[in-house]
Amino acid sequence: MVIDLNADLGEGFGRWTLTDDDALLSVVTSANVACGFHAGDPVTMRRVCALAAERGVRIGAQVSYRDLAGFGRRAMDVPPDELAAEVAYQIGALDVFARAAGSRVSYVKPHGALYNRTVGDAAQAAAVVAGVLLAGGPDGGLPVLGLPGSELLAAAEKAGLTAVAEAFADRAYTERGTLVPRGEAGAVLEDADAVVAQALAVARDGQVVAAGGRRIAAGARSLCLHGDTPGAADLARRVRRELQDAGVSLRPFA
Repeated sequence: MVIDLNADLGEGFGRWTLTDDDALLSVVTSANVACGFHAGDPVTMRRVCALAAERGVRIGAQVSYRDLAGFGRRAMDVPPDELAAEVAYQIGALDVFARAAGSRVSYVKPHGALYNRTVGDAAQAAAVVAGVLLAGGPDGGLPVLGLPGSELLAAAEKAGLTAVAEAFADRAYTERGTLVPRGEAGAVLEDADAVVAQALAVARDGQVVAAGGRRIAAGARSLCLHGDTPGAADLARRVRRELQDAGVSLRPFA
């Protein structure tokens, strides 16, 4: 049993901080680093990349709609060619700091509204993949992290990119295998025992219990813990410990 453990990091801006990057980078194997469109700034991006490289954590570009005020969680309609360019822009910006730290951007993961939009919107999913390919240049594209069965992963596979399925330890699922919208009650799992139980179910059984009580498939190579929830670092430490105690090896997928 092997799984990657990822978290969203670098989600601050200027004097405002949100994620405990130092603590989480001692727990996760992959870091989804905000690239300035929903959160993050150059100083934060550089610092997180340096810490990640120092600790052997893979660096991922967490790309978003241009929505700093809404933390990238507001629905937007962005023309495909514009979205592709903005995705490439974000990847390139982060890669400068990753390479300066002796590492590189190893994968791409959409954030918030863009992540959810690309689950079922083939046009927006294709635009994200086009941006990944644009950023890759002659060296090719990066692996893309997303929800199993999503249009995003289908578009990535069609383009010849590595499509990496992920699951969430701290989000509730619908019976269709999608995430319960954040505006609905119970969308975010707040009970630590429930988060640990879901993490173990994903890693050991490839399943989660949907909001209606039915078990659904949740096969994943990576498991996400949100870094912006209260007590995220302590919860991540417990999840890592419980996974290892259950015989699960934690390794980056990229």
